[in-house]
Amino acid sequence: MAAFASAEGGQDPVDLAIRAASAAKPVASSCNLVKFTPFDPALRMSEATVKDAAGASLRVIKGAFAAVAALTAPSPGADASSKALEAQGLRVMAVAAGEPAEIKLIGLIALTDPPRADSAALVSELHDLGVAVVMISGDAAVTASAVARTVGLTGALCPPGGVTDKLRLEDYAVFAGVLPEEKFTLVKTYQAAGHTVGMCGDGANDAPALRQAQIGIAVSSATDVAKSAAGMVLTEPGLGGIVSAVREGRLIFQRVLTYTLNSITKKIVQVLFIAAGLIMTGHAVLTPLLMALIMIVGDALGMSLATDNVRPSAHPNQWRVGRLTAAGVFMGVGQLIFSIAILAIGDFVAHWDQVTLQTLAFLTIVCGNQATTYTNRERYRLWSSRPGLWLVGSSAIDVTLACILALAGVAMAPLPIVAVSAVVTASVVFAFLIDVAKVPVFRRLAFT
Repeated sequence: MAAFASAEGGQDPVDLAIRAASAAKPVASSCNLVKFTPFDPALRMSEATVKDAAGASLRVIKGAFAAVAALTAPSPGADASSKALEAQGLRVMAVAAGEPAEIKLIGLIALTDPPRADSAALVSELHDLGVAVVMISGDAAVTASAVARTVGLTGALCPPGGVTDKLRLEDYAVFAGVLPEEKFTLVKTYQAAGHTVGMCGDGANDAPALRQAQIGIAVSSATDVAKSAAGMVLTEPGLGGIVSAVREGRLIFQRVLTYTLNSITKKIVQVLFIAAGLIMTGHAVLTPLLMALIMIVGDALGMSLATDNVRPSAHPNQWRVGRLTAAGVFMGVGQLIFSIAILAIGDFVAHWDQVTLQTLAFLTIVCGNQATTYTNRERYRLWSSRPGLWLVGSSAIDVTLACILALAGVAMAPLPIVAVSAVVTASVVFAFLIDVAKVPVFRRLAFT
C-alpha cells in the first residue's frame, strides 16, 4: 500500500526505497492505482486513491507518523513503536488505508539514512576551524537528536515551532521537524544576527535556503535544482569538500591580505619618497624610466605572492580595513625612513651628483621593497614560515637585475660596487629591524 503512495520514476530517495522494498517482496494484490498526489511538505504526506477487486475506492496515505496518526484513530501500540524506532535514530513513517471517510493505521515504515563514517570527524574539524555546525532536519525530534549525537553535535534541540525571526540562535545546534520554508527563514535569521552562512543541502526544497546563504553547497548526489541554486557543488561523496574549501579559502584570503598590505606599503613609500627626495636634493630623484623599471620589478614580485606558502588562520577571517591600513602605514613609514637615510648618505656624505643619486634611489627602493615584502608576508617573525619557490626566485631575479643595471649604468648612471653591496646589505639589516618592530604593532592591531 505504501508503494501506491510513492512516486514512480522520481528522485525522492524515500519513495525509491519503498518501491524497491515492495518489488523485492511482491504480494498478490488486486488493487489498481487510480490517482496519486505527490508528497506535500506542508502536510508532510503523500496520498493515493486505489480501487480493489470489487471496484470500491480506497484512500492510502503515507507520511510522517505524527501527520498520519492525526487522521486516524489513536493507537497506543503504534505510538510506543514509533518512539522506540525514533530513539534508534530511524525515520518513522506511517501508512494508513481504508474507505475515504474512515482510514485506519495499517503499519509503520522505519527508514535509516546513517551518517557517513567520516561525518563525526568532519564536524570536529569544522569546529576546530571555528565554524559552528548546526543540523536542520525534517525528521522527528527524537530521530534528529539521535543522529546529531552520532556526528558529535551536542548542542540543544530547538523546540517545535521555534523557527522564527526572533530565534536566539546560539542556544541550539539541532532543528527538527523543519519545513522547507523554515530552512530559508533560519538562514535569514542567522544572517540578520551577523553570521556568514554556509548552507548544505541536496533536495529541491533546499533550493531557496541554498540561494539565500552566502555560500550554498550542494552535495554530489543533489538534485539538479539544488545544484543550480548552490554556489558550490561537491564532486565527491561526503562533506570533506567543505573542510577543504574552508581551508583553501583561508589560504587565498591570507595571500590577498599580504598582497593588499604590500600595495599599501609600496604606495606610501614611492609617493612620499619622491616628495622627500625633491625637498632634500632640489630635483627629482627618479626619472620616468626608473619609475617604470621599479613598477615592472615590483609587479613581478607582487604576482609571486599569489603562490606563496601561507598558514590558514585558525578562525574565520573578515576584512578589517582600518587595521590593514594602519599596518600598511606603519610598514610604509618604516621603509620610507630607510630609503631617506640611504639617499641622505649619498647626498650629504658621498656628495654624489644628481644622476648618481637617481641610481641610488632606484636601487634603494627595489631593495627596500624586497625587505618589506618578506616582512609583510609573515604576521609573526619573518623566518616563521618558508617563502614559496616562486617568491624566492622572483626576488633573486629582481635584485640581480637591479644590481646589474646599477653597476653597468644601463638606463642610469653607474654606481660603485661598494655602494651597491652596501645598499643590499643595509636592506637585509633593515628587514630584521623592521621585523622586530612589526610584531608588537601587528599584535596590538590584532592583524592576522
